[in-house]
Amino acid sequence: MTIIHQPRPPFPPFNRETAAQKVRMAEDAWNNRDPERVALAYTVDSQWRNRAEFPAGREQIIEFLTRKWQTEREYRLIKELWAFDGNRIAVRFAYEWHNQHGEWFRSYGNENWEFDENGLMRRRYASINDLPIQESERKFHWPQGRRPDDHPGLSDLGL
Repeated sequence: MTIIHQPRPPFPPFNRETAAQKVRMAEDAWNNRDPERVALAYTVDSQWRNRAEFPAGREQIIEFLTRKWQTEREYRLIKELWAFDGNRIAVRFAYEWHNQHGEWFRSYGNENWEFDENGLMRRRYASINDLPIQESERKFHWPQGRRPDDHPGLSDLGL
């Protein structure tokens, strides 16, 4: 099997443990900010809605993520499982970042995910709102990359 179609366990139907595992895997990948690596978790014809953009397929996903992480600097993300059923997972998330002017934001959102039988995400629908914050209001403090296991999650932070 080629890397383009490489299965990504865990596979649906999800239970609480495997859905939470899928959520953490997505968080870890996005925190590493490698568009090509992240895109491998999606089907080659994956369909997204992210704010007012509608990337379709891996190439557009890579282009989208490349632009995103050039703009959203020092990006740190936390995802939390909200609900699951069969091959679908609902997630809430927050991430902190700053723009080129050093202005900080915390972006809040919800995502609905649908997976194929190989554990690849074929649909991702995200709704996101940005809240300007002061740098002193940041809550996500860890070195760039994967969130450490002992760092609080969204519920623990009251978010």
